[in-house]
Amino acid sequence: MLKLVDRHIFGEWLKIFSLTLAATLGLLILNEMYGSFGDLVDYRASARQAVRYYGVLVPSFLPVVLPLALLLSLLFSLGNFHRNNELVAYRAGGLSIGRITFTLWVAGAVVSALLLLLNARVVPWSVEESRRVWDNIEFTHLTETGELEARGVINNLAFDNRQDGRLWKINRFSPHTYRGFGVDVHVLDDERRPVFRILAREAHYEDFRREWVFTEGRLHTYDAETGDLLSAPAFQTHVERDYGETPDLLLLVSKRTRDLSLNELRLLLGIVDPGDPIAASLAVRYHAIMAASFSGLIIVALAIPFATTGVRVNPMVGVSKSIGLFAFYYLIDNVSRILGEQGALDPLPAAWLPLLVMAVVALLLLRRTS
Repeated sequence: MLKLVDRHIFGEWLKIFSLTLAATLGLLILNEMYGSFGDLVDYRASARQAVRYYGVLVPSFLPVVLPLALLLSLLFSLGNFHRNNELVAYRAGGLSIGRITFTLWVAGAVVSALLLLLNARVVPWSVEESRRVWDNIEFTHLTETGELEARGVINNLAFDNRQDGRLWKINRFSPHTYRGFGVDVHVLDDERRPVFRILAREAHYEDFRREWVFTEGRLHTYDAETGDLLSAPAFQTHVERDYGETPDLLLLVSKRTRDLSLNELRLLLGIVDPGDPIAASLAVRYHAIMAASFSGLIIVALAIPFATTGVRVNPMVGVSKSIGLFAFYYLIDNVSRILGEQGALDPLPAAWLPLLVMAVVALLLLRRTS
């Protein structure tokens, strides 16, 4: 009997979940194509390149789509069971709401585990690989049209590698050719005092050799104690093979925090100064991604009371009621994120606060259904 109930509940939910997941994912892909397909056409990307770009980009949508599809499918399927008196029949047979929805709790746990895996492994690869595919398409187009040096140049690029004690300042940098103009690299000791400096008219990165080549400049050597300039010989070409700041790493600071993968966030957090304003933003984003991985069970806990209490009406009523809940969640999420970025809250509690508040709300609502 119980296995029959479990199969029925799970089967009905799974059908709606699959349809909701496919529809929501399709809408996100169409929205992405609306914003980027015109550029791919302008870049004269082949059909194979376009398919590859969207193919590797799809996994990055899943952390957004899975919780939404889970919530909507739970509200709709449980609302149908409630409206058709199926839940009443099961409860009359001696089953509790917890036992009736056992398979849905398992599904929520599986979604949480899947989100954790996606955020830790798949999504970082998807974000970085899709960006690489796009950059290759753009690079090929700019090379063919002769616009490579004129477009995409980043002005006033700065990068402070606190971990290795190097501060980079580049007046103009091309992310396509890995070439910078007006390059100033400070090498600092543990107390942030200058000990060495490279001033160069130009520098470029040799990807295969993993080395920076500086041209037409001077090498300044300082006394760390007094700050006095000890020597400043000129050079035509100077090579540094021990500098780990690749162009991709330098360019991370110019990207929006929300566009960075989990790996990139982790990398920057290990390098930037903890007192830098960007550090708080990076930390909040990093912990928020990790916190979102545990949303599956909370979504189940919220959906059950929303869909199984009240009068037996169309299940879309439960869906409409959840809109207010979403607004409440995003209000808390935005407030806690701002507080975390401004330093009023530590990044860890700022990232987890919205999920903890929703967990408390879910527990209060569940008590009403027992």
